[in-house]
Amino acid sequence: MRVLKLCVLAGLVSTVAGAWGQKVQNFPLTDATGMEAHNVKFQAATYQGRKATLVTTLSNEDKASFGLLPAVDLQDGTIEVDVAVKILTPPGVRMPGFTGLMFRAKPDGSEYELFYLRPKNALAGNQSMRNHTVQYSSEPGFGWYKLRREWPFVYESYAEIEPEKWTHVKIEVAGRVARIYLNGASKPSLIVDGLKGTNLHGAVGLWAYPAEESYFSNLKITPAAAAPIKNGSDASGEWDVKAGTDAIAFESALKLARDGNKLSGTVETEPGKIVPVAGMWRDGYVELSFPFEWPAGRDGAPGPTTAFLDGWIDGDRAKGRIRVDGRADGMWTAVRKTESANGN
Repeated sequence: MRVLKLCVLAGLVSTVAGAWGQKVQNFPLTDATGMEAHNVKFQAATYQGRKATLVTTLSNEDKASFGLLPAVDLQDGTIEVDVAVKILTPPGVRMPGFTGLMFRAKPDGSEYELFYLRPKNALAGNQSMRNHTVQYSSEPGFGWYKLRREWPFVYESYAEIEPEKWTHVKIEVAGRVARIYLNGASKPSLIVDGLKGTNLHGAVGLWAYPAEESYFSNLKITPAAAAPIKNGSDASGEWDVKAGTDAIAFESALKLARDGNKLSGTVETEPGKIVPVAGMWRDGYVELSFPFEWPAGRDGAPGPTTAFLDGWIDGDRAKGRIRVDGRADGMWTAVRKTESANGN
């Protein structure tokens, strides 16, 4: 079946030579020739005077529904597309409108990174709801609910968009960082520094949701030179950690040991005070937590709380996000101690 699909692409895709010998791929999306459907159907359409592919779901179940573009395997680069969503729910039923773009997807769609829009949220009178207009998630395991509860407002933001109007989307992917730009803006609406997925390359897909019509037009993929990263770096060893948050900054010495996907160890949260660390490792991605004593004289109630770190290890360096529960949020970096630094 896949061979047949690759044989009918002439009317769908045009390619031109790009930088680094890679090909720029243009998908007019005037029809869905060669696309692979996952719980969706395609229809050639004209929406607000523009030729497009209409994507609708086959059921009203809240599950992954998307179409994968043929012959795409992107690591780093830029994806651009025009999108519009028409909400089909009756008046009075809240539906913000969901439509998005997948990237670095596995061929079967079981894993992918995703930026999606909720354009009706941008019109809300509630600022909290407005801040849920642009969303990042990564499947499986890092849906909007988990990311919002654990890292409020880090993986979503406000943008000035509207339902039933065309929105130009540009996504830049470079290593473990992705940025989304809307309607030709020079500044990104959302930056994700530390993509959650383990796939460093993959397919691109059109993502849709039940009870709405998602329109896609004029998709362009421009590859860029791949960042020199790879997965699988071990967390075991001793690390010098620096953390900067919106409330405090601190440095600490971290010692970790790994048993399969389980991490354990200790961290020196202040001179002479060493506490246990627990966490997980997944192909170089880590999540850690440890007891933390919030200092007196700072904003926030002094006393015991918990610090959470997540991020990626790349060789002898690491970086990610830190949250001190109920007190602070920020970023951390770490450098692995060498044998000479350890006195060995």
